[in-house]
Amino acid sequence: MAEKLKIIPLGGLNEIGKNMTLLEYGKDMIVIDCGLGFPEDDMYGVDLVIPDISYLVKNKNKLKGYFITHGHEDHIGGLPYILQAANAPVHGTPLTLGLVGLKLEEHELLRKCKLMTHQPGEVVKAGCFTVEFIHVNHSIADAVAFCIGTPVGNLIFTGDFKIDPTSEDGMTDLGRFGVLGKEGVYALLADSTNVERPGYTPSESVVAESLDRQFKGCKSRIIVTTFASNMYRIQSVLATAARYGRKVAVTGRSMENILKVATELGYLEVPPGLLVDINQIKSLPKDKVVIVSTGSQGENMSALYRMAFSSHRQVEILPGDKVIISASAIPGNEKAVSRIINELYRKNADVVYDKLEGLHVSGHACQEELKIVHALTKPRFFIPVHGEQRHLHKHSTLAQSMGMNPKNIIIADLGKVIECTPKTCKIGTTVTAGKILVDGTGVGDVGSVVLRDRKHLAQDGMIVVCVNLSSEDGSVLSGPDIISRGFVQVKDNEDLMEAMRMVAGHALETCQDRGISDWASIKSTIKNELGQFIYRNTKKNPMILPIIMEI
Repeated sequence: MAEKLKIIPLGGLNEIGKNMTLLEYGKDMIVIDCGLGFPEDDMYGVDLVIPDISYLVKNKNKLKGYFITHGHEDHIGGLPYILQAANAPVHGTPLTLGLVGLKLEEHELLRKCKLMTHQPGEVVKAGCFTVEFIHVNHSIADAVAFCIGTPVGNLIFTGDFKIDPTSEDGMTDLGRFGVLGKEGVYALLADSTNVERPGYTPSESVVAESLDRQFKGCKSRIIVTTFASNMYRIQSVLATAARYGRKVAVTGRSMENILKVATELGYLEVPPGLLVDINQIKSLPKDKVVIVSTGSQGENMSALYRMAFSSHRQVEILPGDKVIISASAIPGNEKAVSRIINELYRKNADVVYDKLEGLHVSGHACQEELKIVHALTKPRFFIPVHGEQRHLHKHSTLAQSMGMNPKNIIIADLGKVIECTPKTCKIGTTVTAGKILVDGTGVGDVGSVVLRDRKHLAQDGMIVVCVNLSSEDGSVLSGPDIISRGFVQVKDNEDLMEAMRMVAGHALETCQDRGISDWASIKSTIKNELGQFIYRNTKKNPMILPIIMEI
């Protein structure tokens, strides 16, 4: 039986972020992007979410390399964790690999990993695959799409993209998409993030004009926060500050790191003498200072958060400070961003964040741009990616409006293997896929049971029952004592605490009367009787932990 090309999404479908796709044919496998996601509200204590790579690890002897479209966290953030389990060369453009290198260095992995730098237009051979780098516009420099030559035909992965005719690094290479369309494209896998928006995504130059309006005539100190990875936005801030005679100080570790890498690689032009140390700003007039900060998403440890809540060592928000939030909240971060904005207002800062001010534009293609790519590439099959279910279905409808046969559109899901032959493309088998939770240095330590316990603790708290038993006859020597955490205020509920102690004591007497001596049964009896009593009286279900010590 002839081999089939397998397209296996491990992330980026029915979700925003965590992008990762495997391509497998025979004894060869490559990975497109390797991102992370951010925890949902009910993932208590979880720092990051990465794709489940069980299938990749099982087949790592086939792995020829990782190919990264651009340097955003949802495309590179999983690499430090995944490379430890399945190491292979990482291919990308200079800035992308500069940012990857920073992450690997933090995890002490840089020496163990091979980073291969390429420019748009280059073609890389990896087993039976060829990967061509194609320049596209996005909200970070050095973004690329891929044309991947496979035994069944060419696949185009757009990555995250938009079409910006005024972009500083040139417009998306539509000419190359057109040529590939004429040569024949087997399947198009296209970004669906902005498919619900009609028209075209505004140019980044709109933001530069808006920043100029905000700086012009301003006599106050200006604080700008944006995505650290948006080089064009940072360049606009630097150029505008220089034009109005202001010095620029940078705060926030990720902003400082990216500024260093981007400057070294020549992606940022910093006029001599423009940058000053954050400790020097107090000695400068307010109308001669701009602070560029992290924190546009309301992150708890970010520089803007620390400024807003008066825990930043060098910067204190002063009445009249103009704070420009040049970013839109990622879905799920709205509350965190609102909290910072409210706190800034409480400190009498002038906060500029309204979308109508033109201070942010998306990095993703809207409907008309998506139509252009569909029209140029003329794919035989279409697989919408990078979006939730509604985005994928909307993109399917858009493709059909361009004349695409609904039978040739595949809406997949994580772990669903898309099996491709020269004549057919359809969903076949399923592999293990899902989420691996990262908590501190622990990868995968927090499973469903641990997460369930954390939710339980967060909702109803915990009751600890301590009792000392005689090692000779099992009689109660002391206790039971009740310790409450996150359940009720002990001082205000002494009668309830005493009643709980009595119920636990009754449970112990029941065990003795029945001749029950093994600890597991004693603990189970205490939990059952005490749990029923608490629910009857409070309608709560705290976690109950009996602790038995033998003396």
